[in-house]
Amino acid sequence: MPLFDPRDGGSGARLLILLESFGPRAPEPFTVSRDNPTGTSRNLARFLADAGIVRADTILWNTVPWIIHTEGATNRAPRRGEIAEGLALLPPFLALLPRLRAVVLAGRVAGAARATIEAARPDVAVLAMPHPSPTYVCTSPAVTARIRATLAEAAGLLAAG
Repeated sequence: MPLFDPRDGGSGARLLILLESFGPRAPEPFTVSRDNPTGTSRNLARFLADAGIVRADTILWNTVPWIIHTEGATNRAPRRGEIAEGLALLPPFLALLPRLRAVVLAGRVAGAARATIEAARPDVAVLAMPHPSPTYVCTSPAVTARIRATLAEAAGLLAAG
């Protein structure tokens, strides 16, 4: 299992950004971080900064929070069984976040977590946006606009209380 970025909000986080899984070139130690040397991390850091969401309010996690690639393999989408295993870990994880106000589901795989999150934490707003990977962001200006709009909505929820 990966580590949390100690520069993020930890158990005091008010916003969870739920991503997909580690890519095949994830740096060790395996940490879910906006500082990882990937295009997804750089995009996410930029979008969060643009939305005015402070780092101490956030925690990042993956729907499938372990490495799914064999060494040297190319990137692949998580399989249904891997997603189901990851979703089973979400309720106890969410229970560790007492200040949580919102969850942003980043992409299709994270979108599968909506029902699990809503059942475990009905007090939390669940928002969805496209995945911030350069693969998706570069497909259309509308993708960037949707990410920005979702994070602006999340920032509004945090500001409201």
